[in-house]
Amino acid sequence: ARSGLCVDLSGLPGESIAQCFNEELGAVIQVSDDRLQQVEAIFDQFGVKDCLTMIGRPTKDETICICSGEKNLLKTDRASLQKRWAKTSFEMQKLRDNPECADQEFALIDMPVKGIEPKVAFDWSDNISAPYLSLDAKPKMAILREQGVNGQVEMAAAFHAAGFDAIDVHMSDLIAGRVSLDAFKGLVACGGFSYGDVLGAGEGWAKNIRFNAKLRDQFAAFFHREDSFSLGVCNGCQMMSLLKDLIPGAEHWPRFVKNQSEQFEARVAQVKINESPSILFTGMAGSVLPVAVAHGEGRVVMSQDHSLIAGDQVMQYVDGEHQPTEHYPLNPNGSPEGITSVCSTDGRATIMMPHPERVFRSVSHSYAPKSWGEYSPWMRIFANARQWVD
Repeated sequence: ARSGLCVDLSGLPGESIAQCFNEELGAVIQVSDDRLQQVEAIFDQFGVKDCLTMIGRPTKDETICICSGEKNLLKTDRASLQKRWAKTSFEMQKLRDNPECADQEFALIDMPVKGIEPKVAFDWSDNISAPYLSLDAKPKMAILREQGVNGQVEMAAAFHAAGFDAIDVHMSDLIAGRVSLDAFKGLVACGGFSYGDVLGAGEGWAKNIRFNAKLRDQFAAFFHREDSFSLGVCNGCQMMSLLKDLIPGAEHWPRFVKNQSEQFEARVAQVKINESPSILFTGMAGSVLPVAVAHGEGRVVMSQDHSLIAGDQVMQYVDGEHQPTEHYPLNPNGSPEGITSVCSTDGRATIMMPHPERVFRSVSHSYAPKSWGEYSPWMRIFANARQWVD
């Protein structure tokens, strides 16, 4: 929840107001009361404790108060100051981006928006892939990439940590016949900037498959194998959505087009995981998790012949109350009902716009509860894949 701030400048040397505008090197540290002595001891250890001054503390209301001892210098509400600070950027954003999105983001300043508040509806400390990590035989996972893709390293690390033999497969390997999808249990099409996004994000990648008869047949054969599974993330999501006629039970999948904001969006968003047949999300329904997003074309558009039902919506962007939202930037691309992931009817093929591979370790999150440990709850989707293969 948002808070206010009470600042007392009387402890600073010299004239208080002047100290607010000086250009000397400095930093503001926020620390909890129970760690204050620990911080002071560290500064003392390095002989710079004289540089440490207590200047204020956050408050439960949204009032901003600046004083110098008994003299009140400023007292106002947080929203008023924030709107004055953001006004110029807001006016520029309305000219540069979709003005409707600019209005929605500016309106959030006055709204009681909560911050990141994860909800994990399963025991994430239970490493269900642990029994498989010591096995010599590991199922082969194709970490598929195309020109411009840059998310393959994190993706390989996540599947490796779950007990897979993650193998780098470039599209040129498949075209030249050096590698065949027949050798793999799983395939993940990674994200990045395939073809620099200049052909429509993921579209050039899909056409490289569709217009090559041997590649098309090879991908179709892989998708139809009942012992195979596939995942598409970001550009890979867009690519696989355009191959839906090759994927059993994917005829209802949408297309992913330019964000409503008309800009590339790189943010942290919260998503709600729904009940679905996706093998990757087994046992995770009801969870709300923060995740990295980075895309320019992630807005869901349904075809005239199909619409999504509740069971098809694997994940949705949600607001601070954990409700599906179309409000920008809580929903970074404007997808209806916040939809950002769907799966095939048998659950073996899943596509999503966010990047779980970038946050499968807790340390990668901008905020993570201490209880998460080494791996965040996102690790479960990779562990689920390993358990399913067994």
